[in-house]
Amino acid sequence: MVTAGLVWVGDPDRARQFLPAMRALGPPTSQRVHELSYLQLQRMDDSVQGHTVRRYWKGHYIEDLSDGAVDAFWRRGTADGRGHRLPTVSLQAYGGAIADVPDDDSAFSQRNARFEFVAAAAWTDPAEHAARMAAARQCGASVEPFASGAYVNTLGDDGTAGVRRAYPARKLARLTALKDAYDPDNVFHLNQNIRPSR
Repeated sequence: MVTAGLVWVGDPDRARQFLPAMRALGPPTSQRVHELSYLQLQRMDDSVQGHTVRRYWKGHYIEDLSDGAVDAFWRRGTADGRGHRLPTVSLQAYGGAIADVPDDDSAFSQRNARFEFVAAAAWTDPAEHAARMAAARQCGASVEPFASGAYVNTLGDDGTAGVRRAYPARKLARLTALKDAYDPDNVFHLNQNIRPSR
């Protein structure tokens, strides 16, 4: 199943002009169009039940959807894109207002990426733990040759190597200087950790 969506920030009447193009992709099994506040948008998938699900994901930024990248996306780390317990894959379009802000102006990095790729696994049975994580890792590894970096919030157990993928060297040096100034003892370390230089 393919899910396609868009978020429009601005005049709702202008947003409605894009709906025919979305609907022209084919007859949907379902659709929903809502005018939401930003807070409602951020909360729309929140549920208490969500905290009972085990989750694991791998993510990359992609600058260009080459044929190879598209093929890797559809195959999900397998020979034919089929298999049991495969992760869900997604592409979120970047650009627009994200790319309007110079990369040096904030900690958020790699604003020139055109897409964010995520391979996401969710399950409830502890016996599936190893298989689900392995499938997500394999899927992420298949797309990595086409990647230009990673969004820090999609890093899991990537450690220091993941942090280096999330931040270009110059920005990581600036963030390390901030860490040295405000958290030299690395008190705030239960995260995708930028370590103090010492």
